[in-house]
Amino acid sequence: MNKFFQNITSLFKPTELLPAGVYQYQTPADAELQYRLHLRVADDGQGLMIINASTILHLNQTAAEYAYHLIRETPLEEAAGILSKRYQINRADARRDFIEISQKIMTLLEVPDLDPVSFLEFSRDDPYSIKPSAPYRLDCAITYKLTQKSTADLAPIRRVDRELTTDEWLSIIDRSWKAGIPHLIFTGGEPTLRDDLITLLSQAEKNGQVTGLLSNGYRFNDQEFRNEILQSGLDHLIFVLSPSDKDSWDALKTILAEDLFTTVHITINPEITSHLPQIIQNCKELGANAISLSSSDPTNKTLTQALAGAQNLVADADLPLKWDLPVPYSAHNPISIEIESSQNPVTGAGKAWFYVEPDGDVLPGQGINQVRGNLLRDDWSKIWQDKSKE
Repeated sequence: MNKFFQNITSLFKPTELLPAGVYQYQTPADAELQYRLHLRVADDGQGLMIINASTILHLNQTAAEYAYHLIRETPLEEAAGILSKRYQINRADARRDFIEISQKIMTLLEVPDLDPVSFLEFSRDDPYSIKPSAPYRLDCAITYKLTQKSTADLAPIRRVDRELTTDEWLSIIDRSWKAGIPHLIFTGGEPTLRDDLITLLSQAEKNGQVTGLLSNGYRFNDQEFRNEILQSGLDHLIFVLSPSDKDSWDALKTILAEDLFTTVHITINPEITSHLPQIIQNCKELGANAISLSSSDPTNKTLTQALAGAQNLVADADLPLKWDLPVPYSAHNPISIEIESSQNPVTGAGKAWFYVEPDGDVLPGQGINQVRGNLLRDDWSKIWQDKSKE
């Protein structure tokens, strides 16, 4: 961005921050372009803006203030005057920055198939480098049940005695929104085996939360189910590809034809290492929006090398590589290999996101078996405060 966002320093931060809280804006019913904005301002002035319950912008303090005045519909000249005084900058610079950030947000409103989480130029901090006031995301394992094609190690079935009911999950969804958590990813097991998945997605959409789904995708071959889930408000999909299975490719082709941001996850195992160039190329040609990678066995050096090679193949294909999304559960805990091999280590577990098991137990992240509490019994503030003491 321009010199204001490049040069602003802590020396010029105002002594009084914006009031913390959640602010909302929705266009009038007769507006040609319909959209809604949610802005979460934290106690430290940092902000998260949710655009149409489908894209999250991470905002530093100054960008959050511009977004605040945009949502409050503060007139341009009034906003420029307020911000020029608060940050001791030229009024013309403040006016120009306000116009620029407004134009960026309007551009995002008009672009289809957006990445669900964006940092853009609104924040110069590294992702997850600071402690947020609440996590950005909950990974909700709503079931550990598996489809017949799945192997038994893809879910730690013995970790839970029961699954939460629909009403219990709905209460957790609402509590997460009240706590300021804007992003939910429904995972498992295979979450499409839950008959109430559409109900859960619809509730999160009603709140204004961004929703994702991690699935093997086979049920997307069913047109009725596919239409229902697309109408539920689902914002993005992590599609767990089985490269040797024609049905998996058929399901991927079907869903990529829809207007849904889709990340294709590839678990690297000995059977597919020699086919990785073609697999990744096929994903690109079918229209994948991004790629996620993990290894089936972090102790296998050959697979570790293949994972590093696959990262280069993804870059060569000009596809984004997603390193901070949940991956298929495995007894081998593939997250560990991603942490060791990725140039962008997964540092957000237990800080930027948490993992909720089918019985409501909260873990820092998938495969990190340290129970922080249970969302049916414990207040979220207690779970979060326990984390902050570490």
